[in-house]
Amino acid sequence: MTSTTPYRGYVYAYPHKTAYRPLAGHPAGRPLLSELWASEPKDALSLYLHIPFCEVRCGFCNLFTRIGAPDELTTRYLDALDRQAAAVRDALGDAEPVRFAAAAFGGGTPTFLTAGELERLCDIAEKRMGADLRSVPLSVETSPSTATADRLAVLAERGTTRVSIGVQSFVDAEARAAVRPQHRAEVEAALGRIRDARVPVLNIDLIYGIDGQTEESWRFSLDAALAWRPEELYLYPLYVRPLTGLGRHRTDADAPDTAWDEQRLRLYRAGRDHLLAHGYEQVSMRMFRLKDAPQAGPDDYACQTDGMIGLGCGARSYTSSLHYSFDYAVEMREIRGIIDDFTATEDFSRAEVGRYVTGDEARRRHLLQSLLQAEGLERAGYRERFGTDPHADFPAELDRFAARGWLDGSAAPGRLRLSPEGLAHSDALGPELFSPAVRAAMSAYEAK
Repeated sequence: MTSTTPYRGYVYAYPHKTAYRPLAGHPAGRPLLSELWASEPKDALSLYLHIPFCEVRCGFCNLFTRIGAPDELTTRYLDALDRQAAAVRDALGDAEPVRFAAAAFGGGTPTFLTAGELERLCDIAEKRMGADLRSVPLSVETSPSTATADRLAVLAERGTTRVSIGVQSFVDAEARAAVRPQHRAEVEAALGRIRDARVPVLNIDLIYGIDGQTEESWRFSLDAALAWRPEELYLYPLYVRPLTGLGRHRTDADAPDTAWDEQRLRLYRAGRDHLLAHGYEQVSMRMFRLKDAPQAGPDDYACQTDGMIGLGCGARSYTSSLHYSFDYAVEMREIRGIIDDFTATEDFSRAEVGRYVTGDEARRRHLLQSLLQAEGLERAGYRERFGTDPHADFPAELDRFAARGWLDGSAAPGRLRLSPEGLAHSDALGPELFSPAVRAAMSAYEAK
């Protein structure tokens, strides 16, 4: 499969949730969690808690989240999260020690919750699941309007090592163009509060490719972010996806746009070079880390082995053979219905929606997630896990990437690594590694 655009899709997980299907239709039916996890390693699990609420929904956002939480919905949601955690912990059993090596709260906006509700969220992670939040990396997402001193104080006291804030642009007009109503003064005040909370790692998200954005305004946002010397910076290309605020105003959201592609590539390269010149190292296409900054959690695409426990209706869980979650939607009415169903659920003992990931799919996932890291893939590790070599398993794809100049010819013989141009084209390269079966499932998915 060839790509006509460098921006086909952000591959943050494989397979994508649009390839998941209700497991009730699988020959094995909905599996019991206790059976799924019975033979899985449990000594270094990742824990993710999903909070699907935001004060506003940005125009580019297709995440599983709703605006607001009327009628004590957050209380009912946390009640359901507590029930789910109890069921999952019971399914993990006590035959061997269960240990969590990393934790994250995402969304949505976890800090949409009040300080007291965040205390309860931490209690669910610790008292129900057994995660020691003060001794493992804990990453939490926030927004300028919800990064209040009392919420941040709770997070800092409970062991948060990384706070990630979605700023997107320090230019008010660009924020409005991305349908993100905020003012720079509000953003700066929130950043000040995060620094005052003394969380070890601050990450700032920025977006390039916004309507009206120029190289000069992009540099302005980069420099405004650099003034806070964040330990991490993520640079995201803007996407206009179906059913999002921006997507509703474009009937050709998936149509090629050469001029926009060129603009995004130009801004990406300018941003990359600017950060590299200011003491940052590139971890992936999107992620940049200040040299010598503490690492407060797994890198992008770094989950090479399975073992993810996801709690909440927008969270995924990974075993070595099955990735599973709940239903997925983008349109607000559908999301509300899924959240309502989640809060009414009493029995969380079975996996509901998912996709089995074995054999060829496991190899693809490992190659894809490794290759999209700047450090690349260690071929010996791949051979140790699968008993084969990536060049033998994926000769056509790797030959094609090499012909395009996407592979680094100067890498050591035992390492498969992208060139700078390959990293720039990560969002084209990643989808080309999708299997025909996953691609077909994604194409057949009806967006809702």
